[in-house]
Amino acid sequence: MSATVVRKRSALTKGQLPKFAPYIVLAVALVVGAAILALIGFNAFGWGIVSAILFAVGLVSWSGAVEGARKAKDKLATCLVVGAFLIALLPLISVIVTVLVNGIPGLITPGFLGTSMNGVTGAFDNKAAEEGAPVLGGIYHALLGTIQITLLATVISVPVGLLTSIYLVEYGNDRPLARAITFFVDVMTGIPSIVAGLFAAAFFFAIVGPGTKTGAVAAVALSVLMIPVVVRSSEEMLKIVPNELREASYALGVRKWRTITKVVIPTAISGIASGVTLAIARVIGETAPILVTAGFATTINNNVFGGWMASLPTFIYTQILNPTSPSNPGPSDQRAWGAALVLIILVMLLNLGARLIARLFAPKTGR
Repeated sequence: MSATVVRKRSALTKGQLPKFAPYIVLAVALVVGAAILALIGFNAFGWGIVSAILFAVGLVSWSGAVEGARKAKDKLATCLVVGAFLIALLPLISVIVTVLVNGIPGLITPGFLGTSMNGVTGAFDNKAAEEGAPVLGGIYHALLGTIQITLLATVISVPVGLLTSIYLVEYGNDRPLARAITFFVDVMTGIPSIVAGLFAAAFFFAIVGPGTKTGAVAAVALSVLMIPVVVRSSEEMLKIVPNELREASYALGVRKWRTITKVVIPTAISGIASGVTLAIARVIGETAPILVTAGFATTINNNVFGGWMASLPTFIYTQILNPTSPSNPGPSDQRAWGAALVLIILVMLLNLGARLIARLFAPKTGR
């Protein structure tokens, strides 16, 4: 009985690579890749690339010799797909690791999140670099400015974008105006952020006067970037609402505007909310339009309609480009990396919030 089972297993597994074959090929590829790189100058990135090529060649060749051309082509396709995925993932991992390594020392500095740069001079940075004193100065003013500017931009963008999408879906009916709006929304989606900043600056220069730089001007510039994203995401969410729901509401004698507010929007609210959240994450890290429209400040400014205002992106930019102490840029670099880490955490929280909102507001389905 046992001999018969063994013969059947052998017949089933004949012409197949063993399950541990990829691991053997990987181990050999790593060793050979390290030996090759040792001859020409070892580095981790080159080792990974050479080992990946050797792994693909070795596994596909072994599969071709044992399993045939068909299985070898399948192994080659698998190696290419996995390799492309790893290459796409590599920059993300590299950015996260780099920001964590360089940003955590700044983030854990006492007072980093609760103080501003008001009164911090190069003398303090020189003392911190030469004598080991604590690094003074933080990002509170920039964090506050980012929240205020982004919140005002959201207040401007969401009503405009949502009403525009409602018109395109519910009233447009492929009219010339609807086609023109769709065209200009597509154009606005691709404009550089600096152009949005220049537009807002020129607009307020003409109305208020030259040299006008406030958080409100920056919010208008960011709203130019946010509106197309809100329009596109809201339009797609409204389009997927079944027409049967609209027709059922009309059949009960409900007016169109009330059908939109009571039936269509509540059905699509999860997608709309997540789209708005992603639009906020899209603009919260913009630097160029903030520099042009809000300037830069080292003190706390609670008035978004008056005075220059800092933000996290501009804080990072100025700390790197113009260190507080040019002779000892280390403390400024530490602040910049810490601010970059906080900015990434904010974007991550916004993306997680979008997923949570989509789940909370999703229509409840019965059996």
